[in-house]
Amino acid sequence: MDTGTYGYPKQGVKKIDPSYDVPEGVDIRGRYDEEFAKILTKDALKFVAELQREFRSHIRYALECRKEAKRRYNEGALPGFDPATRYIREGEWVCAPVPPAVADRKVEITGPVERKMVINALNSGAKVFMADFEDALSPSWENLMRGQVNLKDAVAGTVTFNDKARNKVYKLNDQTAKLFVRPRGWHLPEAHIFIDGEPATGCLVDFGLYFYHNHAPFRQTQGAGFGPFFYLPKMEHSREAKIWNNVFERAEKMAGIERGSIRATVLIETLPAVFQMNEILYELRDHSVGLNCGRWDYIFSYVKTFQAHPDRLLPDRVLVGMTQHFMKSYSDLLIRTCHRRGVHAMGGMAAQIPIRDDPAANEAALELVRKDKLREVKAGHDGTWAAHPGLIPACVEVFNNNMGNAPNQIKDAKRDDAASITEEDLLQIPRGVRTMDGLRLNTRVGIQYVAAWLTGSGSVPLYNLMEDAATAEISRVQNWQWIKYGVELDGDGLGVRVSKELFSRVVEEEMARIESEVGKDKFKKGMYKEACKIFKRQCTAPTLDDFLTLDAYNYIVIQHPKGPAKL
Repeated sequence: MDTGTYGYPKQGVKKIDPSYDVPEGVDIRGRYDEEFAKILTKDALKFVAELQREFRSHIRYALECRKEAKRRYNEGALPGFDPATRYIREGEWVCAPVPPAVADRKVEITGPVERKMVINALNSGAKVFMADFEDALSPSWENLMRGQVNLKDAVAGTVTFNDKARNKVYKLNDQTAKLFVRPRGWHLPEAHIFIDGEPATGCLVDFGLYFYHNHAPFRQTQGAGFGPFFYLPKMEHSREAKIWNNVFERAEKMAGIERGSIRATVLIETLPAVFQMNEILYELRDHSVGLNCGRWDYIFSYVKTFQAHPDRLLPDRVLVGMTQHFMKSYSDLLIRTCHRRGVHAMGGMAAQIPIRDDPAANEAALELVRKDKLREVKAGHDGTWAAHPGLIPACVEVFNNNMGNAPNQIKDAKRDDAASITEEDLLQIPRGVRTMDGLRLNTRVGIQYVAAWLTGSGSVPLYNLMEDAATAEISRVQNWQWIKYGVELDGDGLGVRVSKELFSRVVEEEMARIESEVGKDKFKKGMYKEACKIFKRQCTAPTLDDFLTLDAYNYIVIQHPKGPAKL
């Protein structure tokens, strides 16, 4: 027999690759890695599988209910307060007391679970770092698993990063932000992990693996006996909050820790959820630490909810700010609801990033941030979000100047004036014009974001703003709405109407502009052409897809050893 140098056969014997040790019914289809194997232990996977088996039918039902609600809205119905739960809205009840470890949340920084970002965010001077598996992360197998490794090291206090290009080693300061983790939304699958023959639910993978490995050290070092802490995205109804509450109780039981240890802030970032804020807090009352104004996704949800309502067209997205009546009403009602129930009312994201080569432009951007944060703190918000460490000092200054030493405004800013906010206030059509510049910006930002997402980046600096999936979603649904209804670009005064032909021309011109801005080499190596196809298809589809990332996810799933997979 022909043998190689060490006496092994040259062919005919297949090399056995190492594989993950999995419990029954679990199949890992992502690449094997020794570091990942420390996360994907048999016991951790068993916990994730138990969550999946216990809650999958509830999740399926909740997603069916979303479809049913969408059908009603598409037939002309409007979202509103549910008469069946009036007793919850009018009842005198409060959530469990806020844990002392997170009483002060004046400024929170958000970002993906990348190693350097995790260190910089925890060191940023913010009170909280929301580490993101959701809109700021492209959910490739590598990103998700490395993210779990990074968070495990962060909770242990051992995370470091050696930046060879800068010849600099990053490590944690003595004082760091409190860690919150945002798993994916209910709708996203995890196609690299199959449980009983079907893809796992993404958020149960994110939550389950993180909780399993980190609950004990976190409670000791960060939570002062509480925790871990979470942010929960994309909720549309309190039945979804109830599932999360049951997941938390199941996790606490598994870990042998007190009920109410896990705490979560829910993002109110869908239009239907604004009518369910009391109900959401009620379902999570033992586990809640408040609500947050997820304002970019909220705008996306407004368009999505009213996709079949041509009388509710949005103006240019740059004009849809917090001074629009429907946005102000949402923020005011959120503050009143949270404070009435004894929890934090968190403000929205400042997406600006420092403009290092233009001090005047940088100061103008910071001034916008200060104004936005001053509006929030005066309205009664207990804290706010920033996307970049460079914004933290300005945000801290505004909140400290207006709140003094108080950790929050829960008891002081009752906002009883917001009790009179009606369904009409929350649904008022935003005012403003539509322009060719608005169509162009949507197209340029949307394509560039999708291109970055396809190549592994979910948090993307574009035109001095840190963009995540929410911005791409607004761009996509607004373009779709304008094309579908042939809207007039009334802000330009030329009587031009948006059509598929006009949009195709805009796409061509904006692709040329992107190429000139990023350079021929980067354009060639990046996935701009693929991104353009996806974005264009989504904007011109006869029916609006619920989420851009669901379609694009198929492009980043790499199953081993079987190659790319279609879900």
